[in-house]
Amino acid sequence: MSELSVPVPASLDGVRVDRAVALLADVSRSAVDALVDGGRVQVEGEVVRHRSRTLHEGELLTVQLGEPEAPEPPGPDPTVAFTVVHADPDVVVVDKPAGLVVHPGAGHREGTLVNGLLAQFPDLADLTADGTCELDRPGIVHRLDRGTSGLLVVARTPAAYRSLVDQLGDRSVSRRYRALVIGEVESDEGVVDAPIGRSVSSPTRMSVSRKGKEARTRYRVEHRYAEPVPTTLVEASLETGRTHQIRVHLAAIGHPVVGDETYGRGRAVPGSTLGRPFLHAYSLAFDHPSTGERRTWTSELPDDLTAELARLAD
Repeated sequence: MSELSVPVPASLDGVRVDRAVALLADVSRSAVDALVDGGRVQVEGEVVRHRSRTLHEGELLTVQLGEPEAPEPPGPDPTVAFTVVHADPDVVVVDKPAGLVVHPGAGHREGTLVNGLLAQFPDLADLTADGTCELDRPGIVHRLDRGTSGLLVVARTPAAYRSLVDQLGDRSVSRRYRALVIGEVESDEGVVDAPIGRSVSSPTRMSVSRKGKEARTRYRVEHRYAEPVPTTLVEASLETGRTHQIRVHLAAIGHPVVGDETYGRGRAVPGSTLGRPFLHAYSLAFDHPSTGERRTWTSELPDDLTAELARLAD
């Protein structure tokens, strides 16, 4: 039986034991419930009886995980809805709707974009069978957050996968977003150059940190709105691709993305009905892996974001 035994880090001080186990062991909350109910979670040698028990930094957390199960490859799901913008033997460009998770992970084993892609492009499974990609990420070279809509490219061959990964590495892939942010952005354009790492206070969040990885985001103001509170529509361009980069960087300069509950610091636009961050990947460009031709795709703002701008313009 495999065992996880770790001192509680500072980032999990004060966190419920069930949430901590889910994060540290990368298992679902239902799996955590089964572990607790089975007496297989201990703190300082004592069996945890209540999953709401609060952890403290330095306590020894021990979890009897059992024999690890062989990972199952994701299966096809034709019910997953998304738009195919372009498809050829090398790549697929999709327009992902907000609310759709890109690939399976803890808490989202089914109903992801990957499941939908496998239904339309079953050859993607070959990329995991030959070891080109991780089992749960066939063809996936970059991601969009669940709440972010817009364009994403998927590789269909090992050569295309390597080419796109290299282009992302040398920053020749162009990824541009439109974001509505809280407040009036004074400068017409600028660059946020600040490293991003895992938040010390909350392991599910990212933050600007001296110990983080290099991150650069360029922005350009497209429009400023005065009512009901000052907001600014900006174009943001990624020079690096860190988790939550645009959301973290814009919040760091005092202009969190409208609708972003994670990094919005409680600031909102009165009357807004957005249930997700106002962030849309509207432009994607890269060199085609086979031809070398520079290709560019664009995506219009979806209806919910268009409606939000129309409300502000009234």
